[in-house]
Amino acid sequence: MKEKRNNISFFFNPKAIAIIGASPTPGKLSSVILESLNRIGFSGSIYPVNPKYTSINDLKCYGSIHEIKNDIDIAVIALPSQSVLETLKDMAKTTPYPPFLRGNKVKGAIIVSAGFKETGENGRKLEGEIKGIVEKFGIRVMGPNCMGIYDTISKVDTFFVPKDRVGRPVRGGISIVSQSGSFAATIMDELALEGIGVSRVISYGNGADVDESDCLEFLKDDEATNAIALYIESVNDGRRFVEAAFRCTRKKPVVAVKVGRRDAGVNAARSHTGAMTGRYEIYRAAFKKAGVTEIDGYEGLKDACRIFNVYGLIKGKKVLIITDGGGIGVRIADACENSGLEVAGITEAARNRLTSRLPSFCAVGNPIDLTGSVTDEDYLTALEEGLKDGFDIAIMTVLWGPPQLTEGLVEKLKKTMKRYNTPIIVCSPGGEFTKMMGRIFGEKGIPVFSSPESAVRAAAILTGKRI
Repeated sequence: MKEKRNNISFFFNPKAIAIIGASPTPGKLSSVILESLNRIGFSGSIYPVNPKYTSINDLKCYGSIHEIKNDIDIAVIALPSQSVLETLKDMAKTTPYPPFLRGNKVKGAIIVSAGFKETGENGRKLEGEIKGIVEKFGIRVMGPNCMGIYDTISKVDTFFVPKDRVGRPVRGGISIVSQSGSFAATIMDELALEGIGVSRVISYGNGADVDESDCLEFLKDDEATNAIALYIESVNDGRRFVEAAFRCTRKKPVVAVKVGRRDAGVNAARSHTGAMTGRYEIYRAAFKKAGVTEIDGYEGLKDACRIFNVYGLIKGKKVLIITDGGGIGVRIADACENSGLEVAGITEAARNRLTSRLPSFCAVGNPIDLTGSVTDEDYLTALEEGLKDGFDIAIMTVLWGPPQLTEGLVEKLKKTMKRYNTPIIVCSPGGEFTKMMGRIFGEKGIPVFSSPESAVRAAAILTGKRI
């Protein structure tokens, strides 16, 4: 029974979703959720539930969940907090737990409503009663005070923010697990703008039932997830988290941002999700024990999403730097040293090969400076000859000012990359034209970063170093 109880896979492959508190009124949370499910292309059945209506958006609307004859995988509850408890009790009567109760089975609920332990003692008591129902009847609950799920695999979107306000990323290989709904929505919006894909985004809010450990247990065996990014304010069960994260990191990379490290952040987290965050040093030790790479801040987590959509973890830390601007090459070298990466000199044999194939004005070393007279072919030559020297990763700066560079560099570089089993990161700071070229790089599966610091941070993330 424990294994069955801990299973949350139905949240990510549902065949039927009920919207409790459904409304046709534009702007209401339930209305946005209905719109989001239709827009993403959810192929299962959607059941609006609200005794005030007979139909919503051409869908039959049910007076109660008891009227629905079929099984329900997920019931999304968008009601005031005072009504949530009674709704869950009513829902429990439709499950086969305990055995003498009969009817359709509701496997789980996503409670998007706020007004629970994050609001104080009364809310904490209300949330405690929710936990009691969960434990008694076996219904899994995500939330309360959450966004729920954005899933590009099963086409589920319970985020109650309109797409014209918060973009939805395309399909990718990274899954994001966040206590904070606003954080989940913000990073989704930015990733969508930059064309960076996700597999699944999970906002579990207060974690009254489903928490970060449940999510890790599911995602470790999820073939659609290549890497996992965590945003954590608190952990409900430290030992279980370490065990779940350890099992997960044996199969795929896990990176985490821990917020609420100092007093001000702790107080903010407590008012946000009612979290008791504990001492930061304990979390840091737990991450290390579990093999989780800790990332310092939002930008770092975004860089992790970008890089892990293309590459997996690597064992070495030797970096080859190729640039068409000497100054930025020096900045990258400095940032590498500060991040614990190794900018080793190239061998004499490699130097001779590069000197014989590159124009005489190029500075052959590490960094390899191709200067402002660079051509597309110079980049390919530097990359091919440099990587023969046993580097673990290459960072290429592409400044688009040099007049002999062409847009064809992107496709040529893609073909060259296929011949090597070495991660190649492009650093390309600049304005409108550079941003356009960055999008083309991204479409070809080449990760591009707009600053030396971000590019180096991504390289360090691939080595599993704390950033």
